[in-house]
Amino acid sequence: MTMSTINKALSSEAEISRRNFLKLGAGVLGGLALLELVGVGLMFLEPRSLEGEFGGVVNAGPVDSFPNGSITEFPAGRFFLIRAEDGGFLAIYRRCTHLGCSVSWKPEQNQFVCPCHGSHFDFYGDVENPPAPRALDTFAIHIEDGMVKVDTSRPQTREEFESSQFVYA
Repeated sequence: MTMSTINKALSSEAEISRRNFLKLGAGVLGGLALLELVGVGLMFLEPRSLEGEFGGVVNAGPVDSFPNGSITEFPAGRFFLIRAEDGGFLAIYRRCTHLGCSVSWKPEQNQFVCPCHGSHFDFYGDVENPPAPRALDTFAIHIEDGMVKVDTSRPQTREEFESSQFVYA
């Protein structure tokens, strides 16, 4: 075999056809797209626990800014903060225990109402009208330096309201 024959054989193997080049390019781009989709999917599934957002600790405000017998809604935190007549605090998750619809506070009726299936809950979140199977869930409350802080990372299930669920300043 001559040197020119060997050089021609090597150069023809080193050359890539247009079809193979396009296949390789499409494969690389497809792999990158798949990698991006997996990354976005993992970011979507990652829990959010940022300070002041749902899934974290929400600084509701000073104890004195909530009058006794009041209910204050925190839409970003997805809860209602109840201040009982005796000064106790209770944070109610606004998710109905029936199918998860968002309940709203109706002051003229003095109750929480679920718009989906008509469940009604009293001032403390106890079921007054089914189909909801139990009381509205609550969130843990901590009072630090005169500030009310609500931890929305874990809803606490309960069957009914008990006065021991109140947190006092």
